[in-house]
Amino acid sequence: MTDEILFEKRGKAGVVTLNRPKALNALSHGMVRALAQKLDEWKADADVRHVLVTAAGEKAFCAGGDILQLYHMGKAGKAGTPEQLAFFADEYRLNYAIKTYPKPYVALVDGIVMGGGVGISVHGSHRIAGERVTFAMPEVGIGFFPDVGGTYFLPRMPHETGMYAALTAARLKQADCLWTGIATHAAPSESLSEILDALTRETDVDGVLRESSADAGPAPLAERAGFIEKVFGRDSVAEILAALDEAEGADREFAQKTAATIRSKSPSSLAITYRQLREGAGLGFADAMRLDFRIVSRIMKGHDFYEGVRSVLVDKDNRPHWNPSSLDTLDSRDVAAHFEAPTSGDLDLSA
Repeated sequence: MTDEILFEKRGKAGVVTLNRPKALNALSHGMVRALAQKLDEWKADADVRHVLVTAAGEKAFCAGGDILQLYHMGKAGKAGTPEQLAFFADEYRLNYAIKTYPKPYVALVDGIVMGGGVGISVHGSHRIAGERVTFAMPEVGIGFFPDVGGTYFLPRMPHETGMYAALTAARLKQADCLWTGIATHAAPSESLSEILDALTRETDVDGVLRESSADAGPAPLAERAGFIEKVFGRDSVAEILAALDEAEGADREFAQKTAATIRSKSPSSLAITYRQLREGAGLGFADAMRLDFRIVSRIMKGHDFYEGVRSVLVDKDNRPHWNPSSLDTLDSRDVAAHFEAPTSGDLDLSA
């Protein structure tokens, strides 16, 4: 694991480099634990004024967690066991540590950033998006849910764009990331290494980013914000789909494509995610992370995660057989069970 994530004290900064470019810098459990340990160490190091997080390769900042490992654990009879859930517990504690970090935490994000990669960037104090960035929370397409703090940050995106992104797994580029607040700054991809170098020399993070950030241009989502807010503010996934089906005029083509996309996702995941975001809008960050853990503790015992991963990453036939197969046949009691505390108790964020 030692080469999967690299740490260096350089000038004023502690520099973290995700170093699994062939795996799109996907987070292993070892990487999660190593980053958490190093952040704790640097917290007390007066020489480290801020933390900079970057990644090797041009394709991805981080494409998410190591889903295949979790899949194989589940198929080996460890579904929903403490051994399997330990990855999520440690990952969510890391997300909490980043959100509450007492020093500036600066993520320089370019290329693909999804799932777990979002979790180690979006909660930082500063997020610089390069022009090649592609953000997504695609979990509903594999029978999962937008975790790693999605309970908190998605409902706080403007005009219901978080609900839209969660239910469709939409991919957002640089301008949309900046407009929705996923990123705090934008910069040309070729400038990111220069920004990192400047931040190792300077202590004024805001000043450096103010001087080096660039205009990302118009955000496509901003142009559809009114329609998205009207539709995705409805009271259930079924009502959202009905509103999309009824759309007319200039919004009709977009609405039809959006509805078809949503209908391809796991019905269970859609219903869980809808309730997750509605509840998350009223939660503080710590309680949001505890809710993430409640949901994952239940969902890893279910059917759709393993079927979704099989379809997308194992057999790659992209023909998942969801159970239940539609929102109409979904038992509301099963959805509600995902929001109950696990028998082991709620996640201890200080462990």
